[in-house]
Formats: sequence, structure tokens, C-alpha cells
Amino acid sequence: MNIHEYQGKEILRQYGVAVPDGKVAFSPDEAVKVAKELGSNVIVVKAQIHAGGRGKAGGVKIAKNLDEVRAYAKELLGKILVTHQTGPEGKEVKRLYIEEGSDIKKEYYLSFIVDRATSRVTLMGSEEGGMDIEEVAERTPEKIFKEVIDPLTGLLPFQARRMAFNMNIPTKLVNKAAKLMLGLYEAFVEKDASILEINPLVVTGNDEVVALDAKFNFDSNGLYRHKDIVELRDYDEEDAKEIEASKYDLSYISLDGNIGCMVNGAGLAMATMDTISYYGGRPANFLDVGGGATAEKVTEAFKIILSDTNVKGIFVNIFGGIMKCDVIAEGVIAAAKEVGLEVPLVVRLEGTNVELGKELLNASGLNIVAADSMADGAEKIVELVG
Repeated sequence: MNIHEYQGKEILRQYGVAVPDGKVAFSPDEAVKVAKELGSNVIVVKAQIHAGGRGKAGGVKIAKNLDEVRAYAKELLGKILVTHQTGPEGKEVKRLYIEEGSDIKKEYYLSFIVDRATSRVTLMGSEEGGMDIEEVAERTPEKIFKEVIDPLTGLLPFQARRMAFNMNIPTKLVNKAAKLMLGLYEAFVEKDASILEINPLVVTGNDEVVALDAKFNFDSNGLYRHKDIVELRDYDEEDAKEIEASKYDLSYISLDGNIGCMVNGAGLAMATMDTISYYGGRPANFLDVGGGATAEKVTEAFKIILSDTNVKGIFVNIFGGIMKCDVIAEGVIAAAKEVGLEVPLVVRLEGTNVELGKELLNASGLNIVAADSMADGAEKIVELVG
């Protein structure tokens, strides 16, 4: 789960991390009101969307007076902002963060991530702040430094100071930077985050070390412990189909293809998508119905797939272990009849109650193409759609 920059900064304030003053605004009038309250000579008007690259896309404006604040707010609110992370469709700006300006002397990059290679939280830092870290990694990888954190001890002060030195933070500010990193780590762990990125971290003209941006991503498996974080969820920033899927505990992610997939098990779902791609098709989604799905759950999954107007065909690929093939078949039949199936449907069933599942499908009167294997099914649906 992602949250907005202004929400992330509110969390960081709770942990003593220095961030500029600012408030959220939903209208030009609110933006001007916040700017007056801040009383800063320079005001930053920031579009709030769940994507990076806002500055490059024109989503961050520097205002010198209240008239400019109002003008920029009018320009940004309702605008479709297209960045390298939104895709070509972009995201509509529905809220702004109005923040006091900062006297920036130098920008840096800082983040905490869960590193799968080490199975530990890793602190990453670079003196190349304000840029896409992927570009830095490609162009000057030697400028990215890492500190692997032992979960028993947490981030140690000497590690934070070493990172500050490696990032070439001025010597007199190393302790301030280290204190900020320790606060960030505490927030990261206590809030069950999976990513916390500060880009840029800045040193100001009055020798402060400040988090000028805050990108949080939270582990959805830990959200039951954090009702305060769940309340920050912005449904406008999420795909409507993914929101609907979450109501039924379905793992669903929209993609840009035209072949809908319904599979049980994340590994099999990934393999199914790869196989479709191998035969020249393009998956429209990742959908894992899980191991213990009911007929109702399968029905809803099918309806969610068909709600995507880009879907021109569906491939159901189920291996019945805990999940029984007859339950899948009942769900497919119910959903197809309810929504009025008009696109090709290829079904491959294998495992528990497979013969009963096939009998149900054959007796349904639906136009279903049977497949003997994953490869056979992928090849058939690609041919039918193509």
C-alpha cells in the first residue's frame, strides 16, 4: 500500500525527522490559505499522486507570492500528470501539498528497502540526490552505498555515520544526518514499511539536514497492525478492479494486455503469464484466486476480469490441490452466465475432482475450449484472440 508525500511526512514528524512545514490542499482557495499560514517567502506547490518523477513532469511548482500559489493550484488540480512511473495514461491530480520553501545547498538520496538477496533491511545512500536512482545505478554505480542492517541490533549509530561520510555529507553535519537516519529506520520498522525513500534529502543554508520528500510503501500483510496507516489509503489512486479484488481477498494486478488470466497460486500465475507471452500473447492481468477459494470468490474473480474492456479472451488455468476443480468450474459457469460471456474462454483443469469439474463445464452449454496442458491452453487462447 502506498501513501502520499504529505502523509509520509506526517509520520516522519512523529519520529523526530526534520521535514519542511506544509499542509494538504484540495482547492486553490485552500492552497492560498495554507500558504498564508506558512508565511514563507517561497512556497512550493506539489501535486500529490502515487508516482515518482513529479518534478520532471511539471508537478512541482515554485511560487514567489500568493497569486502564483493560486495560479499553480488551478493549473495542477485536475491535471493528468504523466511520469515514468504512471505509464502513458497518467494520473489525475486531486490534491496538492503546499510547503514552505527550503534553502537547498546540496541534494542527496536515501532509502530503506527490504533486500531479498540478504533477507534484511538495507540502507541505501548516494550523493546523487534528486535523480532517479536507477539512472545513478546505471551511470555511476560506485556512488551508491549500502548498509545491511542486522535485525537483532537494528541500524547502529556507526553505520549511520559511515553512510553519511560515504555520501559526502559535510563533516559538521554527519551526526545530524545519522540521527535522521536512525529516526527513519525506527519509522520503517515500527510501521511495517517495505520501502521508505527520501529523494532528495537536503542540506540547507542554515546547516540543517531535511527530508524534502517522503515515499512510503507498506507491507499489506502487516496492515492489520496499523489502523492509522490503513486510514491513509487513497482509493482514487488505485485501480478500481484491484480495489474490488481486495474485498474478496483476491490477488489482482492490472496489466496492459488483452488475455485475462485466472489461476490459483502465485507461481503458477507467473508461469501462465510467461507462457502466454511465449506464444505471442499479452496478459491483461495477474490474478491468483488462492488455494481455498469458494465458488463465490471465483465468480467475483471472473467478473473482475471481464470488467476490463481490453480483455478479448480468458485463460483459466487451475491445478486443484486444496482448490477443487469442481468449485472452479461452478464459479466459472455462474460468472459466465451472469455477465453474458462473449469472449473466447480456454480452460485447463488438473488435480482434485478434475473429472467432475470437466463434466460440469461440458454440461454448462457454454462455449469453452478445453486444454490439456498450460502450454496447450496458452497457445489456444493466443490463437483465438489473435
